[in-house]
Amino acid sequence: MSLTITLTGTGGAQLVPVFGCDCKACLRARQNEAYRRRPCSAVVKFNDAVTLLDAGIPDLMDNFPAGHIQQFLLTHYHMDHVQGLFPLRWGVGDKIPVYGPPDEQGCDDLFKHPGLLDFSHTVEPFVVFDLQGLQVTPLPLNHSKLTFGYLFESAHSRVAWLSDTGGLPDKTLKFLLNNHPQVVVIDCSYEPRAQTPKNHCDLNTVIALNEVIGCPRVILTHISHVFDQWMMKNPLPTGIEAGYDGMRIVLD
Repeated sequence: MSLTITLTGTGGAQLVPVFGCDCKACLRARQNEAYRRRPCSAVVKFNDAVTLLDAGIPDLMDNFPAGHIQQFLLTHYHMDHVQGLFPLRWGVGDKIPVYGPPDEQGCDDLFKHPGLLDFSHTVEPFVVFDLQGLQVTPLPLNHSKLTFGYLFESAHSRVAWLSDTGGLPDKTLKFLLNNHPQVVVIDCSYEPRAQTPKNHCDLNTVIALNEVIGCPRVILTHISHVFDQWMMKNPLPTGIEAGYDGMRIVLD
């Protein structure tokens, strides 16, 4: 079976276009829907199972009818990655499992009032678990809140999802070096900078990381309007491409 990951959002909390901003990237995004960036998220499909990777898009219920989602898989509990869960939890029907890091606080009152969401499926670093035949390995990331990336692995496919993060912890970098992902989708919020930003990568950091990992295809996500402006004038290195909302990654 093929593994398909569709990027449903490639922006940060600020989104693109940014409210009140008239930079070239934001003006372009207002004029052309193709350049808009919603909250960083994806849909993972394998063996007919649908996993929503993060839930920051507010109108999830409009796009995924009841019974269509097998589970949510969360990187962390910042609002721009979970806000779509708040109205959805008050729906009716079967419980929906929510997999994610063992964050005791969660976000606002999600744990106190979960509704039809089942938050009992916490995962642990580097401990593989199964989602309808897809093997998933949680990977610790560098962020202001407990955050995991994930390696998705089938018989012939390996894709690493690494958002939100500023650089990578040594153990995660070594793991990726040893497991040879075919595609890496990684946080890159900023244009090349002299100093590595906290919590999110710049392009220089991504380039340096992939010199170690050696992945043939690197897709950037969690992109800011500032980085979009930079990319309007500057090409990306070979093997690195900017993700966009609606982009599909298909591996057989």
